[in-house]
Amino acid sequence: MSDLLSDVVSGSAVGLRGRLWQLSASELRAAAVSASAEILRLEAVRVAVVDELSMRPDDQVIASRGAGCWLAANTMLQARDGKKIAALGAALRPFPAVTARFDVGDCSFEHAVLIVAFCESPPKGMPDEALPRCIDLLLAAASGVEATTTKVRNVIATLERVFESDEIPPAEDVDRNELRIASTLNGRVVVRGDFDALTGEMLLSALSNLTMPTPAPDGTPDSRSAAKRTADGFTELIRRYLDCAKTGTDGGQRPHVNVHINARDLAEHRDCAAAPSPDGVGVAVSDLDVGHMPWLGPLSVSQTRLLGCDCFLSTVLLDDHGAPLDAKPGKRLVSAEQRVALIARDKGCAFPGCACVPAWTDAHHIRHWANGGPTVMNNLVLLCRSHHRLMHRKSGFVGKWVIRIGADNKPWFIPPPSIDPGQHPRPANTTFKT
Repeated sequence: MSDLLSDVVSGSAVGLRGRLWQLSASELRAAAVSASAEILRLEAVRVAVVDELSMRPDDQVIASRGAGCWLAANTMLQARDGKKIAALGAALRPFPAVTARFDVGDCSFEHAVLIVAFCESPPKGMPDEALPRCIDLLLAAASGVEATTTKVRNVIATLERVFESDEIPPAEDVDRNELRIASTLNGRVVVRGDFDALTGEMLLSALSNLTMPTPAPDGTPDSRSAAKRTADGFTELIRRYLDCAKTGTDGGQRPHVNVHINARDLAEHRDCAAAPSPDGVGVAVSDLDVGHMPWLGPLSVSQTRLLGCDCFLSTVLLDDHGAPLDAKPGKRLVSAEQRVALIARDKGCAFPGCACVPAWTDAHHIRHWANGGPTVMNNLVLLCRSHHRLMHRKSGFVGKWVIRIGADNKPWFIPPPSIDPGQHPRPANTTFKT
């Protein structure tokens, strides 16, 4: 090992970045591995020292209410982390095999915590004489560079099922399942859930294909975070279920997203109905330019118009007091036959540069039906939910792109001057779809 490499591993990090260029790639890799091993060694040292201090506390430790809190008070650790270190030291005492592997740096802090937690609370159906063998299996999964938390958890889950008892394992206890859905003050929705392993498996399986990164046609990687892809996939999962599944009935109809809106508001799409009128009289709450959802309340008219492009429409005639006078049978704005024809023509999202598949698209009215736009092929175009939303409501976007049906009976997109000063029409994006 070169002097510089040795200094990198054992010395201070102050000024180190300015010297690392002198190391080769192989030396940098060696330094990273050596530093990681040194961290594991020092972690084991700290756990052992704090545990000994816990058994022989002095006045400072007693005043700090334990060695873990004392450590946090005298270092940059948080109290919870100091307590975890002290707790692991105490938990390792009855299990010398785990302690030995942890002390030599062949088992990480997190994996040691999982193993001793299993040892302290083994499955109720497991005989005492089976514990040493179980520890060996767990240590094998936790040792070496191939060790992962997933592997350790899988071994624990397997052992819990091997030694089944009359008590249902937590991972299979459906009585613990919880799902909380709450609206926030800004109109968004927070979802928190806790499910058994089988339900979780079904959810992950259903989301798997919907959450995969989707590169652009030119090969540009998907810029969405994993959390954003999961959210998009979950939205699409719900949408497909409501569109296609045998959902039963809810209030006499198949459950779906229901939005109520004044027909005049939908057609006029005023910029701000809540603004004072010219005669100085304010607009009543009942006359606000919004849609209304039965579960979560107000919905902007822009979003309502987006949903209205491709929906099942029901009309109710009301009197001046809002009482129903008549209801007309519901009708599907875009028929199944029209959607098949749109897929044959557009082959997915038609917006230039988008390769979204047909299953993820809406039928967009080029001239909105509430403004007299007919539901016919020459007034329809397939757009993915992102581009559909952009065309309807994205700040600074509405009205900048123009869609026209060309002489070839296919949609053409005219970009704004900020993108193309000449505003040359662009054909529908069928280049990458065959």
